[in-house]
Amino acid sequence: MGTTASAYLTGFGRYLPGEPVGNGGIVDRLGGDDAVTERIRRRVLAANGIRSRHYALDENGDPTELNEELAVKALRAALEDRGMDAADLRMLATATTMGDVLVPGFASMVHGRLGGGPMQLLSASGVCASSLAALDAAVSKVRLGDHPRVAVVGSELPSRSLRQARFDGIRSGMDSHFLRWMLSDGAGAVVVEFQPHPSRPSLRVDWVRHVSLAHEHDVCMRAGMDGIDPVVGRTWQDVSVDQADAAGMFLLRQDVRVLDELADAGLAQFEELVDIGLVDVHHLDHVLCHYSTNMFRDLAFEGLRRRIPTLDTSRWFSNLETCGNTGAASIFIALEEAWRTGRFAPGETILLAVPESGRFAFAFAHLTVVAPTAP
Repeated sequence: MGTTASAYLTGFGRYLPGEPVGNGGIVDRLGGDDAVTERIRRRVLAANGIRSRHYALDENGDPTELNEELAVKALRAALEDRGMDAADLRMLATATTMGDVLVPGFASMVHGRLGGGPMQLLSASGVCASSLAALDAAVSKVRLGDHPRVAVVGSELPSRSLRQARFDGIRSGMDSHFLRWMLSDGAGAVVVEFQPHPSRPSLRVDWVRHVSLAHEHDVCMRAGMDGIDPVVGRTWQDVSVDQADAAGMFLLRQDVRVLDELADAGLAQFEELVDIGLVDVHHLDHVLCHYSTNMFRDLAFEGLRRRIPTLDTSRWFSNLETCGNTGAASIFIALEEAWRTGRFAPGETILLAVPESGRFAFAFAHLTVVAPTAP
């Protein structure tokens, strides 16, 4: 195929395991009904605004699916939406915080379950922003002319590590319980092609920007180490599994004290996009922003109104309240719903925004809705 300068999103899919779980049903899945845990849970749920989420756990809290299975189901939904199958793909880019196994890479495991033919693989690791890092790589390969069709999937299954059994006998505070009542399971996927869909609108990828501020910030969200900073001899690979477990190294933790800094840094990154001309706020029709709590949304609106007094918040879309915080999958799950419900029209522009608290990273993508190539 000839080299092309454009890449388009032409298929969209998502998978949310099981039935929606309301706030009253969380304890049935994850446990933790003691008075102290309940007090923390109520406090976190009141702030994040999540009303329902999905877990790949049965009513007894036992796992029902693998992370790679969630990813494959989202990919198959995206491929079906586009009208193709895995054999049409030449590259698969995946994103997740934690796969099912340490080795092989997540993309290899997903490819093995998905099937199809030979293809290039990429396993983007990290936290929330890894999904747009995977998209960036896929779009770049399509633009280079290396591959005509690529699939990208973000998938998360943190519920296995959020169950009460993982917390028994371990010293844990707000840094671990905060994420326990924030995170849930799900997967979202897109198909990227070198040309628009022939019979319906597509989303042209204008640019993707990913920046890390780890050189300025300490670790915020973490697992696998004893303390905030990694130290020789105090990571999960330096000690026995039992010692690491007893020290709580396998719990996902977040330093909630610095989350306000994340919001401020994210606003600064957005303002930089405006200043350099990548975002025209007067011609921006939709914003899909991944945030873990409605508190961050409110902080973002407050900061943006200082810069844009006429900001129309109805242009912002999030399904956090109904789908929960699914980490790297969140932005694709939101994009799929916005697409499926007819939110976009040809000629409109879309900004995807994903802050990542791991060690402070931010990812953005700018899309334009284009009309089909055939009448």
